Amino acid sequence: MKYLLDDILLNVVIKRKPNKNLYMRFKDSKTILVTCNHFVLEKEIKKILDKNQKSLQKMYQIKLKEENENQFFWYLGQKYIPVYEESIAKVTFDGEFIYAKNKQMLTKFYQKECLRVFTSEVKRILPYFSAIPKFTLKIRYMKTRWGVNNQGNNTITLNSELLKKDLDLLDYVIIHELCHYYEPNHSSHFWAHVEQYYPKYKEARKRLRQ
Repeated sequence: MKYLLDDILLNVVIKRKPNKNLYMRFKDSKTILVTCNHFVLEKEIKKILDKNQKSLQKMYQIKLKEENENQFFWYLGQKYIPVYEESIAKVTFDGEFIYAKNKQMLTKFYQKECLRVFTSEVKRILPYFSAIPKFTLKIRYMKTRWGVNNQGNNTITLNSELLKKDLDLLDYVIIHELCHYYEPNHSSHFWAHVEQYYPKYKEARKRLRQ
């Protein structure tokens, strides 16, 4: 099924499930994914898309911006242009470029750097705290959170996307999660602890939202 949005011809992929409601999102900047039940006809889907054109336009712009940003390689607050060459044996930076054999090599490099940089910063910051129990550091991609302190299983999880940010923002998130050992909530007492170790925490929070 095709759909015209602001003179842009898009593919509509319909995924039928035993849902009560209809859901729509952009799979990429060329494809709208619609999830609905088995009884919704294509003409009904088109009417719903028409009714939600403003929302679709916003969703399209967000997806387009996301895809444009993904053309670059972000590392500790700096933007690099990836260059792929089969002869490259090791990822290297050169000015505004980052060289790798292929995307797979760049992905593995990113994962290794997450572990190296995050572990190093945790070790550097930890001595400034007292009475912190031994915990396991985990790293994974998270959609809605920069960090999680799970005291139930004594783990601190950091969002792998933090490697794209300035190093001081990574430090803020580490401090934030360590302070949860003193206060498990986000009370005024908690923020007082955070401010003690990171006075400009309000500015850091704003920058992370950008």
